[in-house]
Amino acid sequence: MMKKILLCGVFALLLTMSAMAAPAAPEVMAPSALLMERSTGTILYEKNAHERMAPASVTKVMTMLLTVEAIERGQLGLQDEVVTSEYAASMGGSQIFLEPGERMTVQDLLKSIAVSSANDACVAMAEHLAGSEAGFVEQMNARAAALGMENTHFANCCGLDHEEHYTTAYDIALMSRELLSHEMIREYTTIWMDTVRDGAFGLSNTNKLVRFYDGTTGVKTGYTSRAGYCVSASACREGMELIAVILHADTSPHRNADASGLLNFGFANYAVVSLHSAEEQLAPVPVSLGTAAEVCVKPEHEGSVLVEKAQAADVTQEITLAESVEAPVEQGQRLGVLRCRLGEEILAEIPLVATQSVERLGTGEIYEGLLRNFMMKE
Repeated sequence: MMKKILLCGVFALLLTMSAMAAPAAPEVMAPSALLMERSTGTILYEKNAHERMAPASVTKVMTMLLTVEAIERGQLGLQDEVVTSEYAASMGGSQIFLEPGERMTVQDLLKSIAVSSANDACVAMAEHLAGSEAGFVEQMNARAAALGMENTHFANCCGLDHEEHYTTAYDIALMSRELLSHEMIREYTTIWMDTVRDGAFGLSNTNKLVRFYDGTTGVKTGYTSRAGYCVSASACREGMELIAVILHADTSPHRNADASGLLNFGFANYAVVSLHSAEEQLAPVPVSLGTAAEVCVKPEHEGSVLVEKAQAADVTQEITLAESVEAPVEQGQRLGVLRCRLGEEILAEIPLVATQSVERLGTGEIYEGLLRNFMMKE
């Protein structure tokens, strides 16, 4: 037998756009654009999103991602010092004017990349991590492949124009989403103005949305004559974070207007409804013939569900649990299911699993238990 409990709330990993009647999209002037909700990866708007284009300094999203991942796995420390090579110091374009042999901390180099889009800082970091820029670019392309960026190839770590350096709005959204999954990067991508070299050199964010768009969390702008004006812009409001990618806009104001328009569209029409929290206890399942009388359960996955704002209040979740289970019980064993619904439509099904193992009683222990129960009845 199974027991059912109907609770208000939601739980899902992904809601595809085919399940929603899409609101009218805004007009985008740029030739390529995409809007993605970060937690689910749902695409809310796209325009030529898979067309290969030069990304300019938006490339540095991948450079920052590899840097942050190296920090989090312990390969790098924020206070580690990086020595600038002759080659790194020779980078033109956006820079912090590193001198050959100059030492700068990983923290200040990462800040310079995120805020001022410094090419010399990118190359210095790349050489420190991989021994050479070429070696680092190999890592960039490998990471892009792992993320499913099928229409991307990097030729450098900065975004300088090159025939074999290209990506798409969709692929940029993928790597931006991955970068934003690392909370520490927001400490850098949300800086408006700061300094390095003990206050001697000022930094000003190339992403003007950081100052002028409420809730901006990042990520990176770019410009070259070949790429035009590009941006991967992220913002968070009311628990929902959006990523708007604009490629090849004709001016910086048009780039920012397109990005703002897409973000406004997303925030006005969609909502991420809260998940069943891991802290919220579900009813335990009774265990027969086990060393414990019951076993706790939890959702196998964490995630979120994206719906149109007008439908958010109508989302429910239905929990179905086993009436009981016979030992032995393995940790992670499926004991039920959580169904997320919008009306009669099932949006997702999430397994409910045992949080710990429960061993089976031995034959002698079972006999003693039966005898004890019999004597209690007498």
